[in-house]
Amino acid sequence: MITADLHTLTGAYALHALPEAERSAFEGHLDACAACAQEVREFTATAGRLGLAVSVRPPVELKTTVLRRIAIVRQESPRTSGQAGPTGSRPSRAPWSRFALAACLAAAAGLGGVAVWQHQQADEAQQRADTAQRRSQQLADVLAAPDAKATTATLKNGATGTLVVSHRKNRAAFVASGLPHPPAGKVYQLWFDDAGTMRPAGLMDSARSTEAVLLTGPVDRASGMGITLEPSGGSPAPTSSPLVLMDVATA
Repeated sequence: MITADLHTLTGAYALHALPEAERSAFEGHLDACAACAQEVREFTATAGRLGLAVSVRPPVELKTTVLRRIAIVRQESPRTSGQAGPTGSRPSRAPWSRFALAACLAAAAGLGGVAVWQHQQADEAQQRADTAQRRSQQLADVLAAPDAKATTATLKNGATGTLVVSHRKNRAAFVASGLPHPPAGKVYQLWFDDAGTMRPAGLMDSARSTEAVLLTGPVDRASGMGITLEPSGGSPAPTSSPLVLMDVATA
């Protein structure tokens, strides 16, 4: 018996965490749902690259715990026109476009679990979702690129960082694991090293300790990448010593 909304199963499917009945039903659903198919590709590529940065053996009870938590916290599916509300009235069906926007933003959050995004104006929501979806797809493309090369290093604060570079796509991604939350008013900033000149390459999410980030801008002739602690909003040039400097793998 399938009790979950099929659109909410992309993450569990990518991690091979679905029971047989739900897996079969979801695979049939993938043939007709481009949004879910894209989410599965993104989750699968990101999970694979994160394996390069994390070598801790998961506890044997992890799968059981995750499946139990999914059953507790999953979002209630929208009512269909054939279901009656508490007063006997028939509520209208929730628009699929709204659900799709929330799903796109959940995928872009990368490894963040279930995301709920409420929006007021459909046009503004669509623009934000399109931007997040494009960036998420670009990140997945770099992580899954055939020529992608990964370099892993330990940061000064004990976290692990993995730099993934695709010269064919001229882009790079940074995967952090165990990153401590920055002090209030600070943010982790990424940089490309262009022959000694540090070029801003994006900011990390201060609320996350594990994150995969697509670096802003092309790799071009950058010989390395660094990460520093900067004032909130970032800086045009580094204001602190780098937590790590990593060489860009050659093509």
